Amino acid sequence: MSGSSGPGRIAPPVSPDPLPAAQLLGPTEIRALAARLGVQPSKRLGQNFVVDAGTVTRIAAMAELRPEDVVLEIGPGFGSLTLPLLAAARRVVAVEVDRALAAELPATVAARAPQLAGRLEVVNADAVRVNALPGEPPTVLVANLPYNVSVPVVLHVLASVPSLRHGLVMVQAEVADRMCAPPGSRVYGVPSAKLAWFAAARRVGSVRRAVFWPVPRVDSGLVELVRHSPESAAQVRDGAGRAETFAVIDAAFSQRRKTLRSALAGWAGSAAAAEAVLRGVGIDPALRGEALSVADFAQIAAAAGAPRRPDSIGTS
Repeated sequence: MSGSSGPGRIAPPVSPDPLPAAQLLGPTEIRALAARLGVQPSKRLGQNFVVDAGTVTRIAAMAELRPEDVVLEIGPGFGSLTLPLLAAARRVVAVEVDRALAAELPATVAARAPQLAGRLEVVNADAVRVNALPGEPPTVLVANLPYNVSVPVVLHVLASVPSLRHGLVMVQAEVADRMCAPPGSRVYGVPSAKLAWFAAARRVGSVRRAVFWPVPRVDSGLVELVRHSPESAAQVRDGAGRAETFAVIDAAFSQRRKTLRSALAGWAGSAAAAEAVLRGVGIDPALRGEALSVADFAQIAAAAGAPRRPDSIGTS
């Protein structure tokens, strides 16, 4: 993450000293742990573990943690990133879906950094279904997310943990591009628009595929998330609800080649009704979904929820 300030952000203090390299996990230690636990990386769970100590040290530094922060770490795996996070933050709540890895993580921390063991809390759960976390509310999200659940997890966490002020997530490179894409770009779509409801997203780095075990087919990207301030959120949302706005986004991108008039016909009840709503908020019905910002989608949702004269609806 950058050191520049933004909405809801202040410049962080100097980070605490990182853990000595001898206390971090490398490829030898991780493979030994896996062998002892009888763990093989699961394709179903999208498990690719970071085995390079330099990479996790860099990611922990980029997370810009303050000594008082409570980190929500999703996908800790064997704990390679958990260790430097514990050294920089007051507490880490680690959510791990793999039962064997979740059970082993406290022991790994106790063995390699016993002075930090009291800062760790492990939750064995699927992050996309977690709605309550133990202890103080987390302030920072740090995650290594598999391709198939990256966006659903991030959206769920931002919606269900409002105390998170910023985050750093590692995802496959193409997912990172989609998450950060602005309106009008080739890869702008549902993930970009929905994520923009909660936060500003920015690509801040790359991670080579060679630092993972097993080695994936593509490189990964690091995405910085900065939650909107209340003032910024109000400007983006225009009084619209999240569910209503997301319904408009889903409809607009369900048929990317179609104009908004056609794509929103099912959502509005007819193409003519969709056109009436769009013209009512000053949006050209001939545009396509990729031309609109999340604020535009919220404006459409808010207008659709407002009372309209019967003759403004029309028929298809």
